[in-house]
Amino acid sequence: MSSAIRQIPLDTATRHHAHDFHQIVIGLDGRAEFEIEGLGGVISAFSGCIVPANHVHYYAGTGDNRQLILDLPGEAACLTGFHHELSRLFDAPRFFALDDPLKRYLEFLQLELDVAGDSESQQERLVATLLGCLNTRLGVAPPAPRGRRLDLARLDRFIERHLANRLSVADLAAEACLSEAHFRHCFGVQVGLSPWQYVRRKRLEAARRLLAESRLPLYEVAALTGFASQSALSSACRQAFGQPPSRLRRPGRLTGSPASLLS
Repeated sequence: MSSAIRQIPLDTATRHHAHDFHQIVIGLDGRAEFEIEGLGGVISAFSGCIVPANHVHYYAGTGDNRQLILDLPGEAACLTGFHHELSRLFDAPRFFALDDPLKRYLEFLQLELDVAGDSESQQERLVATLLGCLNTRLGVAPPAPRGRRLDLARLDRFIERHLANRLSVADLAAEACLSEAHFRHCFGVQVGLSPWQYVRRKRLEAARRLLAESRLPLYEVAALTGFASQSALSSACRQAFGQPPSRLRRPGRLTGSPASLLS
């Protein structure tokens, strides 16, 4: 499978799926909402998101919208051979905004696609250039301040207070009083996980606790712990614990309020 580039609107009804190829979505007109394995964000013109392969993602367009979507299989020419380092872009989901040079390149890319037609080789070259520019901007974090350690207890309290809401890396970085790039670097060094992996683990821990200690319906457990739907919770539990949420229940009655169980 070679790379594919599409310009389409997204359905205004919320959809979800996962696929075995990477994807980049860049807004051209209007807005769209995405949630990628618990990491949420909004895409508007000249901003976008990175969706790694096999990551469940929920999405919905808002009104009239149009997105540039790049489908990128792992064996695509723009991710292998000379360009193999670009595959690191897909180590984790993230949201980004295009700067002025990339805005101009995006406009050029759209015009060049009309000229290139169905030429796969030219499409791969165009995509490789875009990925290379994104990697330069997103792939390397600036040096972290010396001696700076994150206050994980404070971050944990912030995550717990906002567990039912969409959380972005920018939200966590703001709570830590760091730029997003510095925060990602500090977090990876100190915790050994990406921020989205850490938040996802917190969501799963809270969901497992609610399932074991309450009789709340699954849709309510999903809502309280920040999963987009009951099916998203079920998929996450099967992946993390090897069994569906119903198997994580313990016989018995509700032992406390949802708020006390999540604290």
